[in-house]
Amino acid sequence: MLQQFNEKNRDIVVNINGKLVHRDAAAISPFDSSVQGGDAVWEGLRLYKGKIFRLTEHLDRLKSSAVALAFAQIPSHEQIIEEVKRTLTANKMFDDVHIRLTLTRGVKITSGMDPRLNQAGPTLIILAEHKPPVYSRAGLSLITSAIRRFPPDCLDPKIHHNNLLQSILAKLQANAAGVDEALMLDYRGFVAETNATNVFIVHKGEVFTPFAVACPEGITRAAVFELCRKHAIPCAERDLSLAEVYRADEMLCTGTMGELAGVTQVDGRSIGNGQVGPMTLRLSSWFRDLTESEGVLVS
Repeated sequence: MLQQFNEKNRDIVVNINGKLVHRDAAAISPFDSSVQGGDAVWEGLRLYKGKIFRLTEHLDRLKSSAVALAFAQIPSHEQIIEEVKRTLTANKMFDDVHIRLTLTRGVKITSGMDPRLNQAGPTLIILAEHKPPVYSRAGLSLITSAIRRFPPDCLDPKIHHNNLLQSILAKLQANAAGVDEALMLDYRGFVAETNATNVFIVHKGEVFTPFAVACPEGITRAAVFELCRKHAIPCAERDLSLAEVYRADEMLCTGTMGELAGVTQVDGRSIGNGQVGPMTLRLSSWFRDLTESEGVLVS
């Protein structure tokens, strides 16, 4: 799975601390915390017909991550929403848009790790691109990565931080194996997530997902729980082993950039009958209905 350049994005403008600039002229200081040490938090948002799905939940998570990292300054929801609106208006964007929000600790007075060197900040970056959901609806293939997800006592996944080297290392393995993504385990050997998404399995009509111990508390993940409750589908968090994945009737990935996507192969084994399953298709349809009925109007 390799995203392709979208010609619609050739002349987009990017918002950096309220300044709208052409993508080719956008610049971040070499003294910024994101450059110095990946000291930043982020969110991915999706725009559906002028409305952003679960915007408040995303901004709440952004703020809670920044609070956990002891950012001295955090923009209000209202400030961020206003800058998102300005960015979308400048780009004439209305639908099929993915928005990457990045909030860094800010600019340091000299290079170094110490947050006390940050005496100007934060830096807010808003990157909006024309980007439909990125995953194939025909089903994804995964391999299990040798790279493990950190437990909370090493680096808590509830901090939605910009240091994505674990994910990149796992993705390198997936690329080398010629598959779409990498399935990652936690330190105990249970399934955590993929390098980019939360995961669910379906077994005998029940839906299961790993505890949010070594994976983020996904916004789309939470929406799947809601849909299951609404439609009386048993759904629970639990430890999941690879054996349970291999023998599952269905498997799916969830995330803002790719929405819901079925998984048809893991480690060379077909999941279920090797096709996107009926539960995945139903949940995907209900999720589309949800994105059409909800959202904060921004463009």
